[in-house]
Amino acid sequence: MSLLRALLGTVRPARHAPRLAAALVPDADVLLDAPDERLAPALVAAALGDPEPAAKLLATTRDAGEWEDRDRYVTRLATFAYSRGDWLTGWLTAAPGDPDALLVTAQLAVRRAWESPARAERLRELAPLVREIAGEAPHDPVPWRLALDHARGAHAGHAAFESLWEQAVRRSPHHYGCHVAALKYLSAQWYGSHRAAFDFAEQAADDAAPDSLVGALPVRAAYDGLRVPPGPDGSVPADRIDRAVVRALALSAAFPAGDPWPAEVRNLLAYVLVERARWTEAWEEFGRIGPYATSFPWGAARDAAPQDPLLRFLAARDRARGELARRTGPGGTGRGRSGRGGPGGH
Repeated sequence: MSLLRALLGTVRPARHAPRLAAALVPDADVLLDAPDERLAPALVAAALGDPEPAAKLLATTRDAGEWEDRDRYVTRLATFAYSRGDWLTGWLTAAPGDPDALLVTAQLAVRRAWESPARAERLRELAPLVREIAGEAPHDPVPWRLALDHARGAHAGHAAFESLWEQAVRRSPHHYGCHVAALKYLSAQWYGSHRAAFDFAEQAADDAAPDSLVGALPVRAAYDGLRVPPGPDGSVPADRIDRAVVRALALSAAFPAGDPWPAEVRNLLAYVLVERARWTEAWEEFGRIGPYATSFPWGAARDAAPQDPLLRFLAARDRARGELARRTGPGGTGRGRSGRGGPGGH
């Protein structure tokens, strides 16, 4: 290609970029893992050393059976306590038997054990704590989700994991966090295969309510299939990945644009769409995401190099804009994608 043609190829899409950029919130307005209006005050108070708002929030979710919100809040509060834990220590001192304080403490302890070089040993040491918290939760699936995560890292066998799974779904048959924990266990990266993970995800999505995030479980399996090398059962068929994308697109479209509730699922879907070089749909999904970027999947490293999830999110968004502009500019195809069977990005 001549230099002139190369320069023209760069300039022409740029003429269309401002129109495309207008559909997205500015880079400076994108937030990473932004808390919702219920969690934000609890985090602010915790930063000031006051655990009471967090205690009230988790007690409300427990009493009302708001299991999906409860799971998110427990995870986020434990993440906050990872680097700023004085408020949690104070909470436990004031109320040593509080089930919510104990649950956040266990979530934090499991996370720290997962990051240890001696992961399995550290997790096994936590087994009595995890069992105690789960056993004292007659209706709450969140401690059982934690137990499932713990079991995976502690190398629990299939029978032990299935026993925990039965307890979890008895409390909430379609709890998203428990389904994600089971999907991870069944993945090729852990104790299953791409085929087993997809079979589980598709069946769960078939059984889920129309607005349940479990409906996006197949696209989570697709994400793993795109990242993890093929196992003994081979790579994931492209048409299976694309069926997962179709499911997730339908679920995403059921929520308002800029809704923080499905933000992680939408970010995951955008990641897979970029990987599959489905630029028009990726662009539309970034529009639905609005300002709500999430650490997962953008912070998941392919190698040992540190990853900045916000920068990766913005880079993927820019890439979708550039690819779409190139295809819709003068001489472009207008299709905005490379086809279902394409190599799928980087």
